[in-house]
Amino acid sequence: MRRSGRIVRQVLDAVKEAVKPGVTTMDLERIAERKIKELGAKPAFKGYYDYPCVLCTSVNNEIVHGIPSERRVLKEGDIVSIDTGVVLDGFYGDAAITVPVGGETTAELKKLMDVTRESLYQGIEAARVGNTIGDVGAAVQKLVEANGFSVVREFVGHGIGTKLHEDPQVPNYGTPVSGPKLRDGMVLAIEPMVNAGRSETRGLDDKWTAVTRDGSFSAHFEHCVAVTKDGPVILTE
Repeated sequence: MRRSGRIVRQVLDAVKEAVKPGVTTMDLERIAERKIKELGAKPAFKGYYDYPCVLCTSVNNEIVHGIPSERRVLKEGDIVSIDTGVVLDGFYGDAAITVPVGGETTAELKKLMDVTRESLYQGIEAARVGNTIGDVGAAVQKLVEANGFSVVREFVGHGIGTKLHEDPQVPNYGTPVSGPKLRDGMVLAIEPMVNAGRSETRGLDDKWTAVTRDGSFSAHFEHCVAVTKDGPVILTE
């Protein structure tokens, strides 16, 4: 899973480099598809429940599962969440980043992205043997809400291994010392999805894209994390 995780990171790095005004989300898709092939892995998302692409590209008020499109042209001031997964020798990797388009972004959007990224690391820090799923979610939620943002509740992280989505579910909210206990050798995909406004979501007609109900911007960061007796190990860095 370290190997699949490393490939996911290389793909995200290649896509991030290409994010600039005038680029379409389908341009990003083509870069990712080439890179996955070049690195000898298979895409995890394409064909999963008939999803058509190797990336999810969610722009501005889109939270997750945005489908790459030739018609979606990135503009200065946008933010885009890029989520991808691969399978290598039967084991999965999955990670996400949110990046600004162009050099300038507002202080509020920078804060949204910084807090979402930091909340991921707070969740990772809590992913220790003997802690619980509730401890992970509570750590994410505490930081997000302390900064005036809201955690999406309809979409959650998950276990990962020989399948893309495995038990347990990993919510980005929760009560400490509740839920399944974390054991040595578990691997979790921890993935805060954080809205600048309220937490409510709605689905678009494409049956995939989830957006904020109030139109506020949303950010998404994700790592695969191994729970070990020596502490959490990030597999997608």
